[in-house]
Amino acid sequence: MPTSVSVAVIYYSSTGTISTIAKAIAKDAENAGAQVRLRKAAELAPQAAVDSNPAWAEHARATADITEVSPDDMVWADAVIFGTPTRYGNVTAQLKQFLDTLGGLWQAGKLADKVYSGFTASSTTHGGQESTLLALYNTIYHFGGILVPPGYTDPSKFVDGNPYGTSHVSGQGDIPVGEQTLTAARVQAERVVKFTRAVKAGLSAEN
Repeated sequence: MPTSVSVAVIYYSSTGTISTIAKAIAKDAENAGAQVRLRKAAELAPQAAVDSNPAWAEHARATADITEVSPDDMVWADAVIFGTPTRYGNVTAQLKQFLDTLGGLWQAGKLADKVYSGFTASSTTHGGQESTLLALYNTIYHFGGILVPPGYTDPSKFVDGNPYGTSHVSGQGDIPVGEQTLTAARVQAERVVKFTRAVKAGLSAEN
């Protein structure tokens, strides 16, 4: 019987691109046999800023029922897949704010020995996708986490071209998530579940 694994998909999305990818990754992880929690980071922007962008305001309303992430989700998970759009080549403040609340769990060693991976989106092809994921992964090193990127481990990765994680170019929100991105999401989710199962089984065998 395969080892059971728990995967938390934790993301921030303003206008919906990252939310779409997060839902796809969550579904793909479930299809691969994982228990999954889909969680969003709390919004930090003032309501006036949200309301000033119709797409942002509509997405906030459409995802109001998705549970906001808490530190307990990190403890529960055997693997965590983080999603964030690029912000000047870095992680969004909303996701970073959540990461910054995890100091107690980090000090207690409760973030170590888990599998981690990430995904992102940008307006343009060279809008900071790689640097955003690399910045995110710097945090994982401090956790003592086990980084599982997609790499070039599937023929489709030579098409989308990003070994760091699933990524999407959204333009000004007018380029919807398509099959190329959804395929990348599936490859990444399946790879995370596969290696989380192996890591968990190996650690259990040692104890």
